[in-house]
Amino acid sequence: MIKNNIEIQHMRESGRLLSLVFEYLNQLNLLGRSTLEINNIVEKYIVEELHARPASKGQYGFQYVLNPSINDVVCHAIPSEKEILKDGDIINLDITLEKNGYIADSSKTYLVGNVNLSARRLVETTYAALWKGIEQVKPGAKLGDIGYAIERHAKKNGYTVVKEYCGHGIGQEMHEEPSVLHFGTPNTGLTLQEGMTFTIEPMLNQGRRSTFVCDDGWTVKTRDHKLSAQFEHTVLVTKHGVEVLTLRAEEH
Repeated sequence: MIKNNIEIQHMRESGRLLSLVFEYLNQLNLLGRSTLEINNIVEKYIVEELHARPASKGQYGFQYVLNPSINDVVCHAIPSEKEILKDGDIINLDITLEKNGYIADSSKTYLVGNVNLSARRLVETTYAALWKGIEQVKPGAKLGDIGYAIERHAKKNGYTVVKEYCGHGIGQEMHEEPSVLHFGTPNTGLTLQEGMTFTIEPMLNQGRRSTFVCDDGWTVKTRDHKLSAQFEHTVLVTKHGVEVLTLRAEEH
């Protein structure tokens, strides 16, 4: 769970490369593209340009490099050539990357074309909630502090937090201990220590928090079919606070 200096350098490099994938996606016009086309573009970029490995491919039997979750899809969607992005859609692209045996994990919700104000507000609030959680990270803080800060911000803005899916420790394995919940009570849970690496990845819903898994066994949707948004970063607990390993240029 605690990474040494060499492991941290590897995690930094994986995070840096993954941030470049999102910066590459930022240049793309997603409108009219299929989610499978986006998957293939990302795979080619990771393998051919970054000389890295898409860590999701083959994990748990999943055959793709990203999860493209559109509108009322919460997470774990499967790329498809039939799913074409339309004007006004929101889509979360969740991507993992492995370099030198270490994995980084990040996601961003993109606005496709002319997105209405209520959807835009959900996306902006979810992004802000992610940062409310990140701001809690420092040695001596508790995991419950992160979850509490995220849920408080969501509730204050009229949204619910999905509770079935959470952040996680990460390193040589995509999912390591601990589980990082996006709700909680301050000053409870595991105490954070320097050298820990984990993801924070809140999913906020416009309506109720309840979800269901579709017949494909992967795709998770909101039960009331209202919109859901998500953002994710991989973070490192440093001596004095937090380092966001997957920070993108637009966020500096």
